[in-house]
Amino acid sequence: MRYLPLTPDDRRAMLATIGAASIDDLFVDVPEHARLSGPIDGLPNHASELAVERHMAALARQNVAAGDVPFFLGAGAYRHHVPASVDHLIQRGEFLTAYTPYQPEIAQGTLQMLFEFQTQVARLLGTDVANASMYDGSTACWEAIVMARRITRRGKAILSSGLHPHYVSVARTMATFTGDAIEATAPCLDAGPDTASLIDRIDDDTSCVVVQYPDILGRIGDLSDLAAACHAKKALLIAVVTEPVALGALKSPGEMDADIVVGEGQSIGVGLQFGGPYVGLFGCKQKYVRQMPGRLCGETVDADGKRGFVLTLSTREQHIRREKATSNICTNSGLCALAFSIHMTLLGEAGLRDLAAINHAGAVAAAERLARVPGVTLVNDAFFNEFTLELSKEARPVVRALADRGVLAGVSLGRLYPNEESLANGLVVAVTETTTAEDVETFATELEEVLA
Repeated sequence: MRYLPLTPDDRRAMLATIGAASIDDLFVDVPEHARLSGPIDGLPNHASELAVERHMAALARQNVAAGDVPFFLGAGAYRHHVPASVDHLIQRGEFLTAYTPYQPEIAQGTLQMLFEFQTQVARLLGTDVANASMYDGSTACWEAIVMARRITRRGKAILSSGLHPHYVSVARTMATFTGDAIEATAPCLDAGPDTASLIDRIDDDTSCVVVQYPDILGRIGDLSDLAAACHAKKALLIAVVTEPVALGALKSPGEMDADIVVGEGQSIGVGLQFGGPYVGLFGCKQKYVRQMPGRLCGETVDADGKRGFVLTLSTREQHIRREKATSNICTNSGLCALAFSIHMTLLGEAGLRDLAAINHAGAVAAAERLARVPGVTLVNDAFFNEFTLELSKEARPVVRALADRGVLAGVSLGRLYPNEESLANGLVVAVTETTTAEDVETFATELEEVLA
């Protein structure tokens, strides 16, 4: 069978049904400059399977793997050591082929795993309850904003300048369909987060304040005063955690009275994988559980009194009337959630705390060494495993020059904020347990030569 077994008559009938004159009419919302006007240059119309395999392998060899060179990239996706047992277990046939349980009670193993995952996430985030996962951190962040809209019946979200700009972009895109007002600004190269400014901007129209913890520059702030200010105006505080390993060392957002806590779980059990798939984390206070998107697995007993697991809540559009659904998310990131849960189980609470301590100690040592390089200033006065440097030169060409020398030196703020000249010299550097002292010394030596 062909991939698209449609005849020209089939296509004409489908177009007539939807009122389109041609297939091109379906792409009118795609800007002209983004459309292909013909075949992709350099690719033949036909090739053998062997030729295609060789060509793709040659392209793949141009990539630099994270483990091949000193690696300091972060900004929302982090290189951590994932034990081999994680991949071994998730590739068992029972898990690798599992999909959304449409007859959920049949899939007791899947439900039990998700129940354990939820428990781990709730404890990590400091929330009363957590769901069975989301697609990733950025979409979880948006789901939290629209959840706050439902709870408060207000339509203005104030986003911290320290929120990852990609998360801001997702929120802006989705808000075009809901009418929510998204207030967001770019950060300044200050030592501390913008807590005071956020408090000053909360008013009676505010549905929520969204703050990242630690933020995009690696800065850490106490969320307690911000939570109190939100609640005084009957708004919600949403905390975003892109590096969950940090919560092995830091007080959780839930402990500081955040109403909704979301995040990216990639750091635990999930490799970088060229950008995905990842796993979104979502937790909230018990009183808001019925407004939480996605699914919630629960524990019960069967007719014989034996322990069993069920879908306790499933307020998504496939299970109830669309207009009543809290989200149109069609599945959770089950396999990545499983990897997260296995890795977290292997670590345990003590292991997570030890891992966090190793990350922080390595980052402190790296920050101190790099700050001694002429032309480098450390911006942060507090951080976990990620910090920001201000260079004497624009960071983007410095990062490129260091990459040519075999050092992946971090994420330039000019890449994240291309229209903000004040951030052009900023460089976000991440250090994890995979970073060695030799890596740091190589980075410092090469950086000094590039800045000279």
